[in-house]
Amino acid sequence: MTKKPLHTFHIPVMGLAYTIDSPIRVAQYGISSVVSIADDDLIEKMRNFYSTKFNFQYEEITQKFHDYRAQRITSYLNLVDKIVKQKFDNFKNELIESKTAVENYIAMLPNTSDIKKGFQNLLDDGISFTENIQNYIESHLSPGLIDVNIMTKLDKDNFEKNEQLPIEFNDAHAALRGFANSNLESSVVLSAGMNPRLFSYFENFSDFFPNLNNELKKKITLKVSDFRSAMIQGNFLAKKGLWVSEYRIESGLNCGGHAFATDGLLLGPILEEFKEKKDQLIQSAHELMTKVLQQKQFHTPESPLPLKITVQGGVGTAEEHEFLLENYKVDSVGWGTPFLLVPEATSVDQATRELLINAKEEDLYLSHISPLGVPFNTLRGTTNEILRQKRIDQNKAGSSCPKKFLALSKEYDPQGICSASKKYQDHKLAALENVKETMSIKAFEKAKFDITEKSCLCVGLANASYLENDIKIKGQAQGVIICPGPNMAYFDQEVSLSDMLGHIYGNKSVLRTENRPNLFVKELKMYVDYFRNEIENVSGDITNSQLKKWNTFKANILEGIEYYDNFLSSSLYFRNDLNKIKEEFDFYKQKLEAIKIPSLELA
Repeated sequence: MTKKPLHTFHIPVMGLAYTIDSPIRVAQYGISSVVSIADDDLIEKMRNFYSTKFNFQYEEITQKFHDYRAQRITSYLNLVDKIVKQKFDNFKNELIESKTAVENYIAMLPNTSDIKKGFQNLLDDGISFTENIQNYIESHLSPGLIDVNIMTKLDKDNFEKNEQLPIEFNDAHAALRGFANSNLESSVVLSAGMNPRLFSYFENFSDFFPNLNNELKKKITLKVSDFRSAMIQGNFLAKKGLWVSEYRIESGLNCGGHAFATDGLLLGPILEEFKEKKDQLIQSAHELMTKVLQQKQFHTPESPLPLKITVQGGVGTAEEHEFLLENYKVDSVGWGTPFLLVPEATSVDQATRELLINAKEEDLYLSHISPLGVPFNTLRGTTNEILRQKRIDQNKAGSSCPKKFLALSKEYDPQGICSASKKYQDHKLAALENVKETMSIKAFEKAKFDITEKSCLCVGLANASYLENDIKIKGQAQGVIICPGPNMAYFDQEVSLSDMLGHIYGNKSVLRTENRPNLFVKELKMYVDYFRNEIENVSGDITNSQLKKWNTFKANILEGIEYYDNFLSSSLYFRNDLNKIKEEFDFYKQKLEAIKIPSLELA
């Protein structure tokens, strides 16, 4: 029998390092979190670190090993699984032996939880507490899930002695194999859109197909930004006989890390569509999947497998959390950015955590530092920014590029090169010098900034773990890059795990500011700003397709505002702030309407 999740939130993946060991920190309490499996070098160092800490034997998997990337990932995930099970057993014993431990744990659970009520009844009963507590724990508690994340775009070709290796040795393919070969019973969260070759590769692993009990040992979660993309990707996988167990909807802009803006579709209307059409998603995938499973002569479930809808991006209060659960019937709400201030849950060095604590709205911005060419939420004043600027000032722009996970451009090298690397930036800066005389000073400086702005995410997003755990960092100094969402501006203190859970479930508040905007208002502001920037910074001739895109974008935002106006009038939530929220919606509506979409110049 599958046990019910203990919590109504999860901790999404953050960077390469920030949730690299979150399951080891929090899974014993039933909290699910997501580990990035992009950086096998960081993973191998963390395996060494935790093997030593928990007295497990460690043998290094060097790059000389055949299939070392997948092997490193499998070994680390197996170790995390082993440690989580050990810590969970210890925690269960603690609960059996101590009423105080039970009381503390009850305080961490959602107020609506039946398990919380069950624990409370056992405590109130008193007399038979010791006899009954063990059975109750065994039948109701389970550790949080150790989910993993693969960014589908990070699927670089790999070479050995200038010979291209088969496709299964591409980065994302090897990462998937690493997870598939592990002992975990959890999900792989696929983000950054569709990669047909990678999606097809899932067919090689039996754990992703239903067993005779209609269970999936390993599940697929798709991170999506709207219903249409969920339907397309879900059906693509269903045609391979694969079931998507969860659609994880993330706000296009009001999130941490890479920001994949929608066509002006706002979170509320997107969630509404998922709520209305969930059955359509289930039936469509079930019909396609069962046909294929029958053709393959695999076990075929008669009725659809379970499907979860979850959401994340910019949530910051218990009321917002509850509203998303109740109004849109989602299964879980992701809390990412606020957990960067919880040392018990995430891996962040002290200096970076101080920077996050002091961050104001203007310090958190949507940058273009990512070599992927996708806008990236980040923070001003990081050590990475300082070191990068120092190299630019010394005419040594660019990174030595030791890891090459983002070496995806074939422009100067058939094996791939990263746009944050010195090699790439030297090429681009030299080409720019050749045309300098034909440009204005302002245009030249902007072009130069656009080249040198790119940062080495591979190293910068991993360094915090090395610093926190006192692991030696080799090579060129890159400092730390951190990628919080804009929500970070309103959280300004280090918080204990129990206090953060109290905050999520409405038993206390860790917010000390009065000026935090409602989650939907903040997202709307970001979309209006994004739209204005798109139009103001357009260069070259404007095309018909561009105009069509802008008109759709604007129409979708206006439709979203109308949707919020209608539901807020009848909603029982946000009553205390209703007038303020409505005023802010009106304000951004006026700002949006004032943005004029250019028209085509007739030759």
